[in-house]
Amino acid sequence: MAKDTKPAPAEGEAPKKSKKLLIIILALVLLLLVAGAGAAFLLLSGNSNHDDEEEVPQEVKKPKKKAHADVPPVFVNLDAFTVNLVPEQGGDQYMQVVMALELEDMTADPILKGQMPRIRNNLTMILSSKKASELLTKEGKEQLAKEIKDEINGILDPSAKGKAPEGPVLSVLFTSFIIQ
Repeated sequence: MAKDTKPAPAEGEAPKKSKKLLIIILALVLLLLVAGAGAAFLLLSGNSNHDDEEEVPQEVKKPKKKAHADVPPVFVNLDAFTVNLVPEQGGDQYMQVVMALELEDMTADPILKGQMPRIRNNLTMILSSKKASELLTKEGKEQLAKEIKDEINGILDPSAKGKAPEGPVLSVLFTSFIIQ
């Protein structure tokens, strides 16, 4: 009987409070999930529509030359060239040079590699025809780079030979240049 002396409403109130608390927590979690999903949907759909709208006019407005400006440069390293230079007063001299070629795009790389024996031959002829005194100045090196660029572009596009071709090789970069 001692057990029956406890008031009945006290027992009934405890389950009511826990049920109410559980319902409130579930409602808040559900509300947060719905709000998060809505925000994610708006952000993702807003960005994809915005990106599509921006990309289309840029592609239409840009000429073909500028479309390649966004593409990173393509470099092809050539093996080292070691040649004897034209003798001067001081006796025999030689040059060892390592070059990298900057290409306009990756499509020129297989063509370049297919013509590599001819390119190496012609570059060896050009390099061995130089005097050390011609190549010691900055202007001499720049002139040599231009001559090499024109020679390679002439090999890759024979129809433009002798016309200062604008070919796939954009520039010649010396990564090592030693004269002894």
